[in-house]
Order: sequence, then structure tokens, then C-alpha cells
Amino acid sequence: MQQKITELFKEKFSGTPSVYCSPGRVNLIGDHTDYNNGFVLPAAIDKAIYVAIRPNGTQKIDLYSADYGKSVSFTLDDPKPEELWASFVYGISKELINMGVNVGGFDAVFGGDVPLGAGLSSSAALESAFGYALNHQFGGSLDRRQIARAGQLTEHNYIGVMCGIMDQFASLFGEKDTLIKLDCRSLEFEAVPLRTDGYRILLVDSMVKHSLASSEYNVRRRQCEEGVAAIAKHEPGVETLRDVTGTMLEKYGHEMDPVSLKRCRFVLEENRRVEEGCEALKRGDMTTFGRNMNGSHFGLSRQYEVSCPELDFIADFAQNYEGVLGARMMGGGFGGCVIHLIEEGAHDSYRDAVQKAYKEKYAVEPRIIDVIIGEGSRRLV
Repeated sequence: MQQKITELFKEKFSGTPSVYCSPGRVNLIGDHTDYNNGFVLPAAIDKAIYVAIRPNGTQKIDLYSADYGKSVSFTLDDPKPEELWASFVYGISKELINMGVNVGGFDAVFGGDVPLGAGLSSSAALESAFGYALNHQFGGSLDRRQIARAGQLTEHNYIGVMCGIMDQFASLFGEKDTLIKLDCRSLEFEAVPLRTDGYRILLVDSMVKHSLASSEYNVRRRQCEEGVAAIAKHEPGVETLRDVTGTMLEKYGHEMDPVSLKRCRFVLEENRRVEEGCEALKRGDMTTFGRNMNGSHFGLSRQYEVSCPELDFIADFAQNYEGVLGARMMGGGFGGCVIHLIEEGAHDSYRDAVQKAYKEKYAVEPRIIDVIIGEGSRRLV
């Protein structure tokens, strides 16, 4: 992919560019906790967005998307571009300027091998790749945390998704064979090694496009905030669900809408699963870690209600298959992938079995994606 992007740049703009990449991410446990200032456990993967870029000495930005085969030109004084992919680049450029980076005009070609619509955060990879590249190319002094924050603000201010910071953080900070236990309140993180000998991480893509994810994402966020507000009337130190204890939830839950109570309970339990899962990994207890993955799916499906029948089918199939330690839906929900922690010896037979069962049930063949935990944002040349 690096070579393809470089050659396309030379074809479109001539000259030799600098090349950067930022990976997609998986999240082993901890969905919908990040915007509640909770804990998440993501990791960067071996699939990325690549950016070939060179400042052009003007105020004009010329972009070419290799994946869409389209070109767009604009300045940062222009309105936001109509093309969604160009809006990400426009937004991250504006947010970097707000943070003190003197972003000027540039030529860029980008593309990648992060599967689109599979919940692997191709959008965060795009923001992180351009954020990292532009900060470097225009002499910025932002650190990776600040670039991650710029990516999050791009989603908020230019895309309309009130996401947390997990996806951008994982893309920027990833390390090989390592999960990131991220505290989304303090942005402190701990590297948690993941044993890869004898185990595989497998994604089964339901092929259901999560068309509801963005709108329902904002609904879930509001429901959590409503729950926090009910408790904050009695507990002045409570600002987010991270500040809420189980005791508080039981004491004041009757003052909440029942749906908000259910959402809040899930978040508290999911935070506990992240912490328990990390402790299990540290002592090499993969079985307990897998059990927490299974519990996460149950909560996402029944309490947070962001699953769908197809995701539930895959998760149920996996949890009854010998050699699969854990399986859960991943990402915003309503489609996308189920992530599996699976014994190496069960990989091939499970892959074939789940493909067959899913196709018989839904007349669609699911996409199988093997991922390796890899490095975060970096300059290649």
C-alpha cells in the first residue's frame, strides 16, 4: 500500500512525498465507556491508512483519495467540503490550527487497507494519519495525546459524532503485541502485554452496515448524561459516570428513566470487566479474559441495546464453539464485526463453521479478517 500511495502521488502531483501511516484499531473490552470517562482496552492493528503528502507553498489543499478514486481541492477559508472523507481532512487541519500548528496548503494522496464499515475505526485512522503528518510537516510541537484530541474534536465539530477519544488514542499510541488500558478521564494508560503464542484474534464481519450507529450513539450518550444528572443532584462531585458507584446507582436509580438506568448500569459493569480482564491477562489467565469478553457482548446486546440479530448470532455461535475463549461485538454497534479470542488450533475449523452457519442463516457470507496487534502512527519515509 505504501508503494501504491507513493506512485499515485507522483502521478497526480509529481515530486517525492513524505509518507505516514496510522492504523485501525480493535477493542478487546470496553465499548461505550470512553465518552463516559471510563476504561477501554484497545490495540492498533496491522491494517492502516497511508498518507503521501508534501506542502505546496500556497493555501490550497489538493487531495486525492485512492480508495474512492476522487480528487477534491479547497482552502481552509472555504466551507466544509461535501465529501465526507474530505471533511475529515478539513476538520483535522482546522483543529491543528486551533492548537497552534501553522497548517498551510499541501498536496496529498491517501488510501489504506482498513476494511470500511467493519468497526475498525478507519475514520480515526484517517484523522490520526493526517494529524500526525501535518503536525510534522508544518513544524508543530503537539504530542500524540494532543493529536488524538484534535481527531476527537474533528468528529465532534465537523462530522457530528460525539465520540470519545479511544479510537484516535489507540491509532496513535499502539505497540506491537500490546493492549492499551486507557483511562479516558485522565488519559493515563498502561501497556498490557497480550500473549500471541497459541492464540489468534479473529474478526467476523456481519456485513451489516451500521447505519444507525451515529445517531443512536448520540442517543446513548444523552441517556448516560441524563442518568448522571439525576445522581449529581444528590452527589455534588459527580460529573460523569466515572464518578458514579454502584451504591449511588442503586440509591438514586429510581429517579432515572428506566432506560437511562439500564445504560448506566452497563457502563459501570463494563468498566469492571476491563479492569478484571487486564488482571487476568497479567497472570496469563486467558479463560477469564475470554469470559469477560462474553459478558461484554451480553451487556452491549441486552443492556445497552446496540447489537443486532446478526451480531448476536455470531457471538452465540462462538460462545458455544470449543476453542473460542471469548467473542463480542465491537464498535458503535448495529452492524460491523464480532471480535474473537481463539485458540490457534481452533482457528481454521471455526472460520469454516461460522461462515457456513451464517450463510445458511442469512444468505450472506461473512467476511473473515485476521488481525495482528501492531504499531501506532509513524513516518515511513
